[in-house]
Amino acid sequence: MKLNSPNYWSRRGFFCFLLSPIAGIYRLIIALRYLLYKYNIKKTSKFKLPIIIVGNITVGGTGKTPLVIWLAEFLQKQGFQPGIVSRGYNSKATYPYEVKENSTAAEVGDEALLIKQRTKCPMVIAPNRVAAVQKLLETNNCNIIISDDGLQHYALSRDLEIAVIDAKQRFGNGFCLPAGPLREPIKRLQQVDLIIENGTSMQLLPDKLYNLAETELTKDLTEFKYKTVHAIASIGNP
Repeated sequence: MKLNSPNYWSRRGFFCFLLSPIAGIYRLIIALRYLLYKYNIKKTSKFKLPIIIVGNITVGGTGKTPLVIWLAEFLQKQGFQPGIVSRGYNSKATYPYEVKENSTAAEVGDEALLIKQRTKCPMVIAPNRVAAVQKLLETNNCNIIISDDGLQHYALSRDLEIAVIDAKQRFGNGFCLPAGPLREPIKRLQQVDLIIENGTSMQLLPDKLYNLAETELTKDLTEFKYKTVHAIASIGNP
């Protein structure tokens, strides 16, 4: 079974133009919100250590989580002590909540648990990214922060913005919600520091399988050569 985004998000048809007035109101609201933060009418919280935002401008998965994992592991190799904050989708925790390696997906969400188990980095989840960073710094000795998602969370200051784009799906019909898949207009990409296309400049290469029941590494994919395998993908565009 495959659950798709609305079909009209990929083309400019009847429903797209029917919803375009609402999309126009949405664009006006996000533009006003952006200006409120830009001119310090709404407060942006700044911290003494660098903050890297990994996000996107479309709804749905584009490859942010794998990039966050790679970036955390890269920074560790360079001698940094990264901490990670995330929204914690599908989490049942009381926010802000520090993710542990023995946390469950039901508690913290599957993405947060994957990041924690792969990187071993201190990690806090909360819809309020500022509260997440504050909690992280209260209990951990980090010298750089990575925010998984949060490109539109302007209450948190940032030193580097990385936007991840799906090289195949890209921006759909080019309309903002609900007429299209865009959280922000495409011109928002002119303001980010780096743009990474998942599928061209970035490639996802699966190489290992994990036993979800026992939460331990099982086998390399090469051991399943010439065998029938049933694969389930719950996020993103595999």
